[in-house]
Amino acid sequence: MSTEAARVRYYSDPVNDDYAGTNIDTHHVGEEFRYVRKSILWELGSFIVYYIIAFPLVYLMAKIGLGVKFENRKALRKLKGTGYFLYGNHTQVLDAYIPPLAAFPKRAYIIAGPDAVSIPGLSHIVMMLGALPIPTGTHAMRNFLKAIKTRCRQKACIAVYPEAHIWPYYTGIRPFPDTSFHYATKLNAPAVAMVTTYRKRKGLFALSKRPGMTVTFSEPMYPDETLTPREAQKELRDRVYNFMKEVSEGREQVEYIQYIYQPKEENE
Repeated sequence: MSTEAARVRYYSDPVNDDYAGTNIDTHHVGEEFRYVRKSILWELGSFIVYYIIAFPLVYLMAKIGLGVKFENRKALRKLKGTGYFLYGNHTQVLDAYIPPLAAFPKRAYIIAGPDAVSIPGLSHIVMMLGALPIPTGTHAMRNFLKAIKTRCRQKACIAVYPEAHIWPYYTGIRPFPDTSFHYATKLNAPAVAMVTTYRKRKGLFALSKRPGMTVTFSEPMYPDETLTPREAQKELRDRVYNFMKEVSEGREQVEYIQYIYQPKEENE
C-alpha cells in the first residue's frame, strides 16, 4: 500500500465510530412518513430532478471530483430485467453518487439513515433523488420494507452500505452484520458487491492530492434457497464480505487518511 496520508484518525470501535462530520439534527421518521407516492405530478417532478437536473451534475462530480472509474460494470447489465441490491463499503459522504451512475439507465434507490431527510426544505428533493430513510421507530418498519419491495418489483437498483458509518478514504473493509441482507433474502433478489478502492491519479488530475476511486462490481449473487431464511441471510452476507475483502486486499491503494486503532481508555 502506498502511504501518502494527509492526516491520521484514531478509532476504538470499527463498527460504530463515524467520521461523516455532517452534524445534522436528525428528524423522526415514523409511521406517517410517505416512502412511495403515486401522484403523476410527483412522478414527473422526480423524473426531472433525477435524470435531467441531478444526473449530469452527479456525473461531473463523480468523474472529475472523485475520479470514479468502474470495473466489471457489465455485471449489472445482466440484471437489466430485474430489481437487485447493491452492497458497498462506505468511504465517502458522496457515496450516494455512485449507484445512479453504475445502474444507469435503471433507477437507483439508496437505503440511508434518517439524516438524509432531516435537512429543512430538502426532504422532498432527497426523496425524489431516491432516498429510502431507515425509520427511527419500529412501528414504521412495515412501510419501509413495503417500499423496498415496491422498488425491487419496479426492477430498480437498491443500494445498501452495510458498514453504516462513513470512514472517508478508508482502504479496508470494516466488519458488518447480516441485518441488511434480509432484504435480498426475503425477496429472493440478486445481490452485487460493490467495492471502492483508492488509486493514485494520473494525467490531468494527478495534481489533486486526493486519490481517485475505483469501484469494482462482483458477479450477481443469489440467495441460497436450500438454506433456511436466517442461514441464507448470513451466507449471502459472507459471500459479499469475502468478495469485498479479496478486492480490497488485492489492490495497491493510496492511503490518503491513515486510521490507527486506539483503545477507548487511551482516548479519554
